[in-house]
Amino acid sequence: MRILLAEDDPQAAEFVARGLRDLGHSVTVAADGRDALQITQLHDHDVLVLDRMMPVHDGIQVLRALRSAQVHVPVLLLTALGRIEDRVEGLEAGADDYLVKPFAFAELAARVQALGRRSSNAGGSTTQLMWGVLRMDLLRREVTCGGERIALQPREFALLEELIRGGGKTITRTMLLETVWEFHFDPRTNIVETHMSRLRGKLAEGGAKDIIETVRGVGYRMRAV
Repeated sequence: MRILLAEDDPQAAEFVARGLRDLGHSVTVAADGRDALQITQLHDHDVLVLDRMMPVHDGIQVLRALRSAQVHVPVLLLTALGRIEDRVEGLEAGADDYLVKPFAFAELAARVQALGRRSSNAGGSTTQLMWGVLRMDLLRREVTCGGERIALQPREFALLEELIRGGGKTITRTMLLETVWEFHFDPRTNIVETHMSRLRGKLAEGGAKDIIETVRGVGYRMRAV
């Protein structure tokens, strides 16, 4: 699943993001409410995890802004406030679930997974992506070509997911650095090119040769089928 984690505590954000990525999820981290709103305008997510107490815009403000804009992605609200009144306020603002700090990561992961399933069952977020002969199962984290499985590493899977979700539009190198690696600067390495080369090689071996097109000097896109 594609998850946005809005958490202003760097250590907490790193811990949760790493744990979710280890489970195979694609995680984008926002340090405050303003960044969270901007990211939701640029990219689609399957689940949002919002800290209630954030600078600039708190979790409740972000949540209300999203619901006012008719963004109905499932939201898990994290908070150090455990009063019934606070939980009610969060749920009335549009939260789908509420988790009080400190929490066990296993519980957070289970709640995120449940929200993702609820969303897919409601028809909001798809769990299957297709492009020509390729099929991506976002829950199983599997890619198949003509029914045959292609084994991809997590970053390779995330790259392919970004490209397919792009619907044939060009995805820039900067966008891939931000969404797949969470680099908000140019690391001055060929990390994107290296992983893209590996991804293309595995797709070619699996029967999907030349399905990714390079837009020279800009980025990549899925070739029309």
